[in-house]
This record gives sequence, C-alpha cells and structure tokens, in this order.
Amino acid sequence: MRMGIPGGLFVVALLMIAFGLAEVATGFTHRFLGLATAKVVVATCVSAAIGTLYVAAGALVLTMKKWAAALAIAFLVADIVGRLSMIATGLYPLSSFRQTSAMTLGTSLVVAFAVYIRSKWPLFR
Repeated sequence: MRMGIPGGLFVVALLMIAFGLAEVATGFTHRFLGLATAKVVVATCVSAAIGTLYVAAGALVLTMKKWAAALAIAFLVADIVGRLSMIATGLYPLSSFRQTSAMTLGTSLVVAFAVYIRSKWPLFR
C-alpha cells in the first residue's frame, strides 16, 4: 500500500495518468508511436480533452474517496464516448490494422480500468 492506497489501485491510477498525458501529447502532435489523428483543430481539442479526463480520473482514484471514484468512472465513460466519437467522425482514422488495433486496445484499457475501479468500490471511503 502506498499512502493508504492498495497497490493495484495505485498502479491503475498511475497508468491512467501516464496514458492520459500521452493522449494529450498526441492531441497536440497528432502522432504517437507511429499512430496518427487527423490534423484539424477539432481533433486536437477532443484528443486533449479525452486525455485530460483520463489524467483527472487517475488523480481522483488516488484520493480513495467514493465520490471521487464515481466521478473517475464517469470521466472514463466520457473518455470512451469521446474515443468512439473520434472514430465515427474520422478524427481517428482506422486506415490500418495498427491504427485499429491501437484504438481497440486503448479503449479496452479504459473499459478495464473503469470495471477494476468499480470492483474495488468497498476500498473507497
């Protein structure tokens, strides 16, 4: 346990913060590890917003408060909706197997984090 935070939740929170920061960076650079987003202002704003929600969700989990965990889950749901919206509008092109795999894996991780946080509900105060 770190600062009264169970190890699994601590790791998940740190991963969400790191992945969220990567998402924000991707929003502004439109590239990350060979993956790309559309080079338009809307893609920048949406991707940065999604990343910010991801970072905020991780930070909220670290508080170990039930209200914060509920808000973190809501932010992760908004992240999922944002990702699906980017796909539907072409802001995240699924032009290759690599792009499609990355979006599928990334979105699956967000879902897994939300489910994990909910499964640890009794640990929040």
